Amino acid sequence: MAIYSSKGPGKLADGARVALVTGATGAIGKAIARQLAANDPRSHVILVGRDEQKARAEVSDIRRSTGSENVWYEIANLARKEEIEALAARWPGRLDILINNAATSPKSRQETPEGIELQFATNVLGYFWMARAFEDILARSAPSRLINVASYWAGDLDLADLEFKKRRYNNNTAYRQSKQADRMLTAALAERLRPLGISVNACHPGDVNSRLSNDLGFGGHESPGAGARTPVWLATADIGQEATGKYFEHERETPCRFMADHRAVEALYAICLAY
Repeated sequence: MAIYSSKGPGKLADGARVALVTGATGAIGKAIARQLAANDPRSHVILVGRDEQKARAEVSDIRRSTGSENVWYEIANLARKEEIEALAARWPGRLDILINNAATSPKSRQETPEGIELQFATNVLGYFWMARAFEDILARSAPSRLINVASYWAGDLDLADLEFKKRRYNNNTAYRQSKQADRMLTAALAERLRPLGISVNACHPGDVNSRLSNDLGFGGHESPGAGARTPVWLATADIGQEATGKYFEHERETPCRFMADHRAVEALYAICLAY
């Protein structure tokens, strides 16, 4: 069993980096991990998922297809704060790149064991909790990068009803809200983490046919590899370190009105901080 925290990656080669990808057993997450491993076999890529059998299979497949032995996995439910904090607590060394990609969009309203609406917990709080839990590790590894996989499909955010306790739940509306929130939190985190040498950017990954897109009623016209291109570009190209607090589509910076609304950004950050 190749778990990063139990065996560790050993000594890193000169110039090698450590990258963590959440939601890495899904179509886009796996493609991101595969491209990172293929781009630099010296570096270490850690997949985070909920299903150990899937995670183990994905690691084996990526190792086989890329020739890199430096691919590992960890198990954590990104909708639960205690599991994220436990993951950070057992992290053994440096972390240069954190890619928040885990997402869900159930058709009916569901809650975590803590009573938090599941899509908000996974798609929004999961990103926020990962950033907070790994902040010190990223700072010790600086210059480092935090990349939030968001979407062009964003909007409908209601700060007074983030968990759909008042509104009728609609998974499409909830997903759009979560992706707007991810962009806004990117702006809030970028401002706070810039002094620590951590860049924080958000991106639209591409229109990929996946379980998540199918749950939203969409197909997808791009391959997982094409969908992973922009997140991987932000993880590896100079722009991903030089820019911070920005939103990108198709490897280009794109204006984001949600991130520019400083009052709403700070209000959302304060709400997430209270969870």
